[in-house]
Amino acid sequence: MSKTDLEDLANELAELAPPEKKVSRSPREERIIAGFEEIQRFVKEHGDIPRHGEERDIFERIYAVRLDRLRAMQECRELLETLDDENLLVVESESGITTSTDELDDLAAELEPLEIASDLTELRHVRTNSEKKAAEEIANRIPCKDFEQFKPMFDLVHAEIADSVRKTVNYEKKDTGLEHDASISKGDWFILEGQTVYVADIGEVIKAPNGSSDARLRAIYSNGTESDILKRSLQRALYKDDTGRRITESSAGPLFGSAKEDDDAESGTIYILRSKSDHPEIAPNRNVLHKIGVTNSKIETRIANAKLDPTFLMAEVEIVATYDLFNINRVKLENLIHRFFSAARLDLAITDRFGNPIKPREWFLVPLPAIDSAVQKIQDGTISEFEYEPASASLRKSGL
Repeated sequence: MSKTDLEDLANELAELAPPEKKVSRSPREERIIAGFEEIQRFVKEHGDIPRHGEERDIFERIYAVRLDRLRAMQECRELLETLDDENLLVVESESGITTSTDELDDLAAELEPLEIASDLTELRHVRTNSEKKAAEEIANRIPCKDFEQFKPMFDLVHAEIADSVRKTVNYEKKDTGLEHDASISKGDWFILEGQTVYVADIGEVIKAPNGSSDARLRAIYSNGTESDILKRSLQRALYKDDTGRRITESSAGPLFGSAKEDDDAESGTIYILRSKSDHPEIAPNRNVLHKIGVTNSKIETRIANAKLDPTFLMAEVEIVATYDLFNINRVKLENLIHRFFSAARLDLAITDRFGNPIKPREWFLVPLPAIDSAVQKIQDGTISEFEYEPASASLRKSGL
């Protein structure tokens, strides 16, 4: 048989031979191979294996974790052995991770390309450190168990914003010539990520890692949650939020006029005080318990001996608001205010220095915004059209 005949016969036999059987791989194995090929591309581009470390690129750190786990699993090493031209699977795992063979399903799921998009510069489901930090700060919010105590305050502040009694200004921005700085104090109001925030309390000053001062806040949110966010964390959040706002104090000004006239006779001052008492029936209600009084003397002199006076609940007090009066009878005005809030008068007997029980008459369980709103109604002459409703801690039209 000639050489030509032998070649023709070989070709005919080749055509009759069964086709080579292709290796069939499961979807799980395909994902493992695809993940390993991404590591190989990284090595070819950078000339080294991916490493761990905070200072390294997020993709390199993902590949480093992936390589550690591939090395630790015998099934993966056997699957990838013929593809490992760079001997990447030979080296012992740097991180010391040991993974049982039962974890192959978990690894396959991890190697699914959920964190890497078609373009390696695009991340999916991977947050930046700043996003994680912000998320941690928000995630620390818990339900506010005594939110019912604060809700009337939120309702009133919202109403006062709508009535232009209060304003919202950009955080640390100028507004109508007044500088609203970045400070945060107890009793301040803000708007953050669409939620109204009330700073109910500020803890002891602590030292931050960088040496600066900081403090934990009790921040109450209008959605009924609260957090112990750090003061500087709240400041950062307000800076970063394009809609972050500071809610200003309600504007009172001189009563019955926008300014004192030359022929006005100054009548005195309405003062609003808050007690610093640790009394078990006073301390829990400190934020909504206020003494409302009128004086023609210096307020600081009036409260100098507060801790010895049952009128001031036998404790130190702080001044939280004042309103100047012009051309008005102080006694009649004080009686009017006390009568208006009589339904919320504090019913508590305080023992004086001599052991005698005394019931103070000028303390009311009324939030400051409600008091300010009442003064505004006195100023514009409409107070007779309203009444105070303790249940909602707000003013409402009489007869409704």
